Amino acid sequence: MKPFRSVRTAFFVAPAVLALAAGGSAAQTPAPQYPAYPSESPVRFEPTHHGFDHERRDVMIPMRDGVKLHTVVLVPKGAKGAPMLLTRTPYDATHLTSHRESAHLSAVLDGYDNAVETIVEGGYIRVVQDVRGKYGSEGDYVMNRPLSGPQNPTPVDHSTDTYDTIEWLVKNVPESNGKVGILGISYDGFLPLMALVNPHPALKVSVPMNPMVDGWMGDDWFHYGAFRQQNLPYIYDQQATRKNDSKWWMSHFDDYDMFMEAGSAGELARRRGLEQMGFWRKILQHPAYDAFWRDQAVDRILAAQPLKVPVMIVHSLWDQEDIYGAPAVWRAIKPKDTGNDKVFLVMGPWYHGQEISEGSSLGAIRFGSDTALTFRREILRPFLDQYLKDGAPKADLPPVMAFETGTNTWRRLPAWPAGCASGCKVTPKPFYLSAGSKAGFSAPKSGEASFTEWVSDPAKPVPFRARPIQPVGYEAPLTWTRWLVDDQREASGRPDVAVFVSEVLTAPVKISGQPVANLIASTSGTDSDWVVKLIDVWPDEVAGQPEMGGYQLAVAMDIFRGRYRESFETPGALEAGKPLAYRFALPTANHVFKPGHRIMVQVQSSWFPLYDRNPQTFVPSIFWAKPEDFRKATQRLHHASGQASYVELPLVTTE
Repeated sequence: MKPFRSVRTAFFVAPAVLALAAGGSAAQTPAPQYPAYPSESPVRFEPTHHGFDHERRDVMIPMRDGVKLHTVVLVPKGAKGAPMLLTRTPYDATHLTSHRESAHLSAVLDGYDNAVETIVEGGYIRVVQDVRGKYGSEGDYVMNRPLSGPQNPTPVDHSTDTYDTIEWLVKNVPESNGKVGILGISYDGFLPLMALVNPHPALKVSVPMNPMVDGWMGDDWFHYGAFRQQNLPYIYDQQATRKNDSKWWMSHFDDYDMFMEAGSAGELARRRGLEQMGFWRKILQHPAYDAFWRDQAVDRILAAQPLKVPVMIVHSLWDQEDIYGAPAVWRAIKPKDTGNDKVFLVMGPWYHGQEISEGSSLGAIRFGSDTALTFRREILRPFLDQYLKDGAPKADLPPVMAFETGTNTWRRLPAWPAGCASGCKVTPKPFYLSAGSKAGFSAPKSGEASFTEWVSDPAKPVPFRARPIQPVGYEAPLTWTRWLVDDQREASGRPDVAVFVSEVLTAPVKISGQPVANLIASTSGTDSDWVVKLIDVWPDEVAGQPEMGGYQLAVAMDIFRGRYRESFETPGALEAGKPLAYRFALPTANHVFKPGHRIMVQVQSSWFPLYDRNPQTFVPSIFWAKPEDFRKATQRLHHASGQASYVELPLVTTE
């Protein structure tokens, strides 16, 4: 190829060289002349929007510091005295309001983050705004921008930006009735919570769905200190540029291989240039639960605020991203609801954000109805109408609407946790992990083996799902949304996963609330992770759905990083070989283990590559663990009398 390119170069240069040699000048060659041939595109095209059922307005709304935020306002044709539904987002307001090129509002909104039936059938004015520093908005972007204070030296935050936005909307959208509701999912769900701090008087209702609340305790970034390294691409895409146009790249088909090859999360991030991004530098500086995380924990923030605005908190029971946040906010603010009429909780059998999608199944699990459509039309719409529409009737909603998995039934509950409307109670009861891979409500007997042992090898960590492991993503063929309901048989057959299973149930066992892991465990290393999974095991054969025979459905599971056993803020080495107590809550469940099923608990010491590997040798920062730090460890789960390990189940019993 090189000779060919050289020949071409000589061919094109030669005429100029000859002209110069003859005393001429290449610069004197007259430019070619063309006849007038104007562009067929207009200097400025004005679309007609003929036949549209809505009007679109793109506006820049000024904030108190002079920064202007790009906002899309979609007004239904003929709207008069209509309320407004606001979503603030870092995910591109233009895209979220342009899912289709269509004259119809329903088609334009059909996608994330829009509860389409609620908005369109309710006649709402839809407002979507880019947060400061993203896409069309001015200003600086800060991940989950903290409130003005110790972590934010500026006078502006999401609370003030929401206030200023609503102030502008009620003055400049003449078709509205001056009432605003705010709602959204995930990061967009975190923002309706921020709006509750010094809320604008026109804000009449807030609906945080699957909100990011505490990034260290159990939402996007860590779970009890274990880092969720598969979110590195999110940080990269979100912070590299204002418009997310610099994308993380794949180097392996299997994420397992990509993270293993890098060695540590810190090293992979370094190779991809993440240290240019402020949020990643903050994560590196704050691997423990220090003031940086505590100051931003939204449940803590709202616990210190007066309750002024009605709130509907929406939680997904299989939320693969923010399974901690919604129940945490409920626990923080429900005690303030002295009239029992301002704080509501909805729990559905969904993945993260599935409540605005199709909800009749999740993976292989079927629910018998479109639970998400039921939510949008029978729960969300009446709730919003009550507070936002003049003269609307009061919604017939209890404080808690909870879908009961196992029986596939919506339950109207007076509180949470509560097992039923009346006549029952929730009682914590130990479900013991015993010798011989047995489990049950009877305490271990003397004379049985005192521990179950396995070897945890960081060179062969337990995959969190069957390989090849896909990256995080929502577009087909990616299946990230359903990993929490993956069949757990893949793990139960590994020698580095301890398995404990009950006898076949002869009566239903219902739990409502948070199971709590209580482990007495030891390791030959000086650091360790502990993963506990509470599982519903289907009968060996299932009529009408044969593929469900023996299915192992995770009901609640989580990870705990051992170095934080004594203090979340100050990590410490574990004493090798010493049985130590670990107690941590698993995610919220509302489930019935049916007769013919069995209850299983799995315990393991890695969950890869969702979480970074623990080297099992105590090092100052696992982000920078070296290859020589990663060592095999012999793990023991103790279950002798006086050292019993168990999962405390929130058991529902009749009074």
